[in-house]
Amino acid sequence: MSRGLPLLLLDVDGVLNPFGADRCPSGYEEFGFFPDEEPVRLCRAHAAWLRDLGDRFDMVWATGWGAEANQFLAPVLQLPELPVIGFPPIPFEPREKVPAIASYVGSRPAVWIDDALTPEAHAWAEGRKAATLLVDVDPAEGLTQAVVRRALSWAENLRGGERSW
Repeated sequence: MSRGLPLLLLDVDGVLNPFGADRCPSGYEEFGFFPDEEPVRLCRAHAAWLRDLGDRFDMVWATGWGAEANQFLAPVLQLPELPVIGFPPIPFEPREKVPAIASYVGSRPAVWIDDALTPEAHAWAEGRKAATLLVDVDPAEGLTQAVVRRALSWAENLRGGERSW
């Protein structure tokens, strides 16, 4: 349900799950959600960061996980069920996210946090009239306080301007 806030589009792998790290980073736990696949690394401390973001944004899963993000991740990260942007079946190329995101976002301001922002994503963001921030995350590091602060600062600056969406 939209609260009239800007959107925050949240990827999982590479953002909440730093799969690119050689080993499980300090502060993270490994979860065996999917048998015969690599464990998923999650940091329970992210729950507070995500709550802060949820106060300033309408958060949406923008991940190939689809509804499984709500099933597996939301309980660990203490998130409510979030809307899910539908993407092509896995595996798909990261650039294939752009049409679905463009359709979902419409003319609303949005922050997109992902570890695989493509030239197509940047072209989409640059071509929008609505305020848009793309935040590229290192898949070996995942979500950081700096990323959260950047998104919150962007939202605060947006609040100081016109709300014309």
